[in-house]
Amino acid sequence: QVQLVESGGGLVQAGGSLRLSCAASGRTFSSYAMGWFRQAPGKEREFVAAITRSGSSTNYADSVKGRFTISRAFAKNTVYLQMDSLKPEDTAVYYCAAATSILVITSGSSDFWGQGTQVTVSS
Repeated sequence: QVQLVESGGGLVQAGGSLRLSCAASGRTFSSYAMGWFRQAPGKEREFVAAITRSGSSTNYADSVKGRFTISRAFAKNTVYLQMDSLKPEDTAVYYCAAATSILVITSGSSDFWGQGTQVTVSS
């Protein structure tokens, strides 16, 4: 079992930046690939970014490629999502995810989910 707690969401103007954090507890952090999803009002949850168990490889949705960066800090059992050049269409609840393989996450699923953190980008 893995518990995931997100933080760092908030209100930001278009063009600004935010960094989301996801603290993991429970089973060994390095045993899981980690990722981020988001869900905007009236839309389905969508994949945003993922990172392998070792942190050596990442994957991004086309809509955020070049603007968002996922990373993980093993000493802190934490995964981050640095979001730059934010756009109003990035407004959503962002969810942290953990799975035994990055392929699970990039396929749109996960073994464990956080409770979500709201990101609002004003124009």
